[in-house]
Amino acid sequence: MKRVDKPWGHEVIWANSDRIAGKILNIKKGHRLSLQYHKKKEEAIYVMAGKLTLVTIKNEKEEEIVLEAGASHHIYPGDIHRFEANEEDVVLVEVSTPELYDVVRIEDDYKRVDK
Repeated sequence: MKRVDKPWGHEVIWANSDRIAGKILNIKKGHRLSLQYHKKKEEAIYVMAGKLTLVTIKNEKEEEIVLEAGASHHIYPGDIHRFEANEEDVVLVEVSTPELYDVVRIEDDYKRVDK
């Protein structure tokens, strides 16, 4: 297992092989991840604790979905998305294909936008 500190909290990588990856994301209240998409990476998330706001953009239309503990969501390559912990800390499990560094940031509160 490997802990990686992030400006929004931290993640624990608990599985990483040539076929799958598994992470636990701990997002602090009032923080959010970058608005992003993945070229190859496909992921499924499961909210363990808190209320996660999932922002998606499809056909230039923004949509917010609130996922409470016990809810899950599938994110496909090319899906523009952002995870937010607006009301409380959020803990979620992410299982994905192994492309951990396949992140194209469109917008980021911590100035990590890709050009």
